Amino acid sequence: MPTNYPTKIAILWIVFLLGTLFHTQLGLMPLFHGLSVIESQKATNINEISGIMWLMLGFFVLPMLAIIGNIFIENKRYRLVHFGLTIIYSVLNFIHLVLDLLLPQIIWYQITLMVLLFLIGLLLNLVAFQWMKSPPKNNHSPERLTSTY
Repeated sequence: MPTNYPTKIAILWIVFLLGTLFHTQLGLMPLFHGLSVIESQKATNINEISGIMWLMLGFFVLPMLAIIGNIFIENKRYRLVHFGLTIIYSVLNFIHLVLDLLLPQIIWYQITLMVLLFLIGLLLNLVAFQWMKSPPKNNHSPERLTSTY
């Protein structure tokens, strides 16, 4: 069976994004039970945190674009850029994990999820590296021209 790196990478990015969304949801869950949540920055209106909102938008949009790009772009330069993106995300996840471990109140279920996300990120790094090093597919290979009907 041929290795389909773009599909593997897309699935890993999707799992990563779902885990990141759940990380956010876990952080907000106490609100639904009448409890407060940990605040990193006190704000009185949305404009005061617009920079953070734009950064979070970028954090989610880049993997979404990578998923699309991996399906449609096959060249080596894109693969290299994509691999670099996965490394950046792993570094950011590691920093986030360490910073959360330095908080006065450690929330262990969040740490557990973040460790899982970090490990998924490392797997994504590995598969993206393998894809980057693999030869480009020949669009005219007999395998692609054979019908399975």
